[in-house]
Order: sequence, then structure tokens, then C-alpha cells
Amino acid sequence: MMVPAALLLLGALTAVAAPRLLARADWQDREPVVALWAWQCVVAAVLLCCALSMTLSAAAAWQAVRGQVFAPAPTAVVEAYALGAAGPWAAATAVALACGGAWSAAMLVREVLRARARRRRRRAELLVRAPLLPGEQPGEGRLVVLEGERPDAWWLPGTAPRLVVTTAALRRLKGRQLDALLAHEQGHAQARHDWLLHCSSALAEGFPQVPVFAAFRDQMHRLVELAADDVASRRFGRLTTALALVGLNEDRGTFGPCPTPQAQVPQRVHRLLTPPDRLTAARRLGLTATAALVPVIPVLVAFGPGLRALG
Repeated sequence: MMVPAALLLLGALTAVAAPRLLARADWQDREPVVALWAWQCVVAAVLLCCALSMTLSAAAAWQAVRGQVFAPAPTAVVEAYALGAAGPWAAATAVALACGGAWSAAMLVREVLRARARRRRRRAELLVRAPLLPGEQPGEGRLVVLEGERPDAWWLPGTAPRLVVTTAALRRLKGRQLDALLAHEQGHAQARHDWLLHCSSALAEGFPQVPVFAAFRDQMHRLVELAADDVASRRFGRLTTALALVGLNEDRGTFGPCPTPQAQVPQRVHRLLTPPDRLTAARRLGLTATAALVPVIPVLVAFGPGLRALG
């Protein structure tokens, strides 16, 4: 019964090699949407390796699970997996991987609950700072203007998503710069970047010893901003979007010598002002298809013995 071990080995190799290959790729900043897709495919492949290995290990360890997994399969397919020859490690592997899956689910639930609590808190603060007018219903307006001395804007997701802009941002950003800022935030909302950030944070916090999950979280935070910048620049121009970023962040020490939480902003501005050439449509399609094949490999490994037995 070598298939579960092969899947675990494949998952480990993918977790080690894929982030290094992506880190050396020079096209991520040029095509952040494709890079987002590639990272998701890599992480999906690692998780799929674990899930398939757990399933086959459980089928080898317990007859009841085997009967459920291989119920519609011909006898030749069952014999091809040599389930009866599995050693005592099969049950331990299945239990360990099942615990890892349960822990991952728990971390995701915790991250979602934390995000909901933050949204509820921010909505309560928003209601205090911008109370409803007579006759106005909660969640009726998608745009909220707050009195504030610091230029800022953010998208508040949820069942009634709202875009919040401070009056300082309205005073500083004029015309198309303000439109570019709003388009950036709308780009986050339309692509549901909040769910990408939730999933990547849950995996990184649940398995801090696994480098691929930490790299996944860091890259998601960076690439979603680049993708939203591109949404705004395609509609209002790169210079306008760069000026909006500068106007929004120049009072926060972002462009000084000391690092700040917005340390990526100067790189984003530089990218907008000196845009790299986009990849050709054929190469974008090729990279997208190649990334989509990565999660297919564990499936082929898992179903390989059965397909050969049928074949």
C-alpha cells in the first residue's frame, strides 16, 4: 500500500518546491491575478494530497471505511491497491491526517468568527460616527462618508457591504483620484479578496511550522493589493492611481526611512509609475492552465492503480 505514502511525499515536495519556484518567477508582479490563481492551486494540491492519503489510509486500516470508499469498484480495482497488505502505520496516518483536517477547519471557523466580530465592532462604531437619518434603513446606503482628519477609505464586507470614506480623503483626493481609490476598494469586493485572506491566515496560524502556508498568507496580502491597483489603473490610469495612493498615505510615514505597516505602498507606487510589460495572452493562458494541472497530479496518483486495473 504505497499510494498514501506517495501522496504524502508528493505533498511535501509540492510544499517545498512550488513556493521556491514561484518566488523566482518574474511575472508575479506583472500578472497578480494569475499569481493568485497559481498560489491557490499549489495550496489546494498540498491539501488534496493530505486528504487523499487520509482516505486511502483509513480504507486500508478499517474494513468499514474500505466498504464505503470502494463500494462501487470492481474487485480488480480493490486488489490493485493492496489494501490488505497495509501495515500498522495506516491507522496512525489516517488519524493524524484527520486531526490535521479538523484543526484546519477549526482555524478557518475561528478566523471567520474573528472577522465577523471585527465587522460587527466596526459597524457599531460606524453607526455611532454616522447615525442613521430619519427614515433611513440600516444597510441601505453602500457609501458612507465619515468626518475624519486622516485620509482613509476601506471596504466593509458582509451581508450589507459598505464603502467608507473619510472627509479628509474627499478633501485631499480630487476628481479621478478619488474615483481610482473607490475603484481599488471595489476591486477587492468584487473579487472577494476577504475570503482569500481568511483562508490564508487560518492555514498560516494553524500550521505555523509549514513554510508554504506562511508564504501563501504573505503573498495573498501583497497580490490582492496589486490586483486591486490594476483594477483601478485600467479604469482611471496608472498615474492617477499612483497619485491617489500617495495622497492617501503621505501623512503616515509610509515614504520615510523607517518601516511601517504600509511598507508595500512605495513598491506599489513604483510599480504603477514604471509598469512592467504584461505577459502575452497566450502565456497567461499557459500559466493558468499549468497551475490548474498542479492539483490534478495528486488525483492521478490516487486513481492510478485503479485506472491501470481497469485498463
